[in-house]
Amino acid sequence: MVPVITAAVSDDLPTQRKPVVLIRGLAREQRHWGEFRQLLQQQLPNPVLAVDLPGMGQASAQSSPLEISKIAQQLSVSLSQQGLGSCHLLAMSLGAMVAMSCATLYPQQVASLVLINSSAAGLTPFYQRLNWRCYPKVLQALVTSVAKREQLILQLTANNPQIWQQQLPHWQRYGSEIPVSRSNVFRQLLAASRFKLPAKPSCPVLLLASRADRLVNWQASASIARHWQVPLHLHTLAGHDLALDAPYWVVQHAQQFYQQFDAASVSA
Repeated sequence: MVPVITAAVSDDLPTQRKPVVLIRGLAREQRHWGEFRQLLQQQLPNPVLAVDLPGMGQASAQSSPLEISKIAQQLSVSLSQQGLGSCHLLAMSLGAMVAMSCATLYPQQVASLVLINSSAAGLTPFYQRLNWRCYPKVLQALVTSVAKREQLILQLTANNPQIWQQQLPHWQRYGSEIPVSRSNVFRQLLAASRFKLPAKPSCPVLLLASRADRLVNWQASASIARHWQVPLHLHTLAGHDLALDAPYWVVQHAQQFYQQFDAASVSA
């Protein structure tokens, strides 16, 4: 069983460029990207696709592996089965861990990485990887109803109350339509807690983070940027879910990052 990949909003996607594959984080599915997918597609000539990791969304019947590398392995198989070739991976939080692992283990499949608010064990203290002040709400979210869980997640990951209040009914509907098992959430948590930063991949890398992230300290991204010697851009106000709180900011930086590949193809 492998992750499920679907096209973005438009059915008339450009095909002459390498696709951008979006990967969400803990207990999230591709629909949680919201308007970000469409905004990104509007600004890029590349096809924009999205993936559901094992145990989430359209892949909810699957069991999530207990290691990030195993999730990356399943993603690699899925990309191959879709005939996508080399892809740009844009990923958030736990999804960014999967993207990092995939780029290291399967470099021929990954053209670049855009990593949002991620972290790695051994490089970042545990209390920065998951803010200890959030522990009660995180634990509550694991055992409460779907409606309350989605409310707690939005309160933890979005800093703009107006945005999370607008999104809440949609997220509650997603959770009711395709329930996420507690077992798969715990399995993802365990895999994330074990993840250690791999060797720097050979592809270009861009890190994005928010200084106001209340779930994962932005210093976790700064540590990765220093270790790999790659650029990091910081938002000052957005929360952990940068694509929700500041979608235009993320799209702007992603678009600028992907322009280098256009320039490379022209010079070649």
